[in-house]
Amino acid sequence: MADKMPIEMKDLILHATLINGELVLLGSDMSPENLIKGNAVDLMLDCRSDDEIRTSFDKLSANGTIDHPLEETFWGAIFGNFTDKFGNPWMLNYTKC
Repeated sequence: MADKMPIEMKDLILHATLINGELVLLGSDMSPENLIKGNAVDLMLDCRSDDEIRTSFDKLSANGTIDHPLEETFWGAIFGNFTDKFGNPWMLNYTKC
């Protein structure tokens, strides 16, 4: 399908799906031209385990920029945030019980 896209859309994501258990997150960067990349949305992923947050953080932040590495917080969670390789900001949280 990519070879049928107009040249100006070749570097965009028409449709992406992230599935995590019962969570299904759909995304696209086929937005109007006046959108400034990175200021429209921050994605927040609330994880269910220490292993899940660490695995998700490592995979999603690969080749991106880590703003705050995963760390224990004063609110009883493990939290970190980064900007992925596509310029999208993410926050990941795991509230320990």
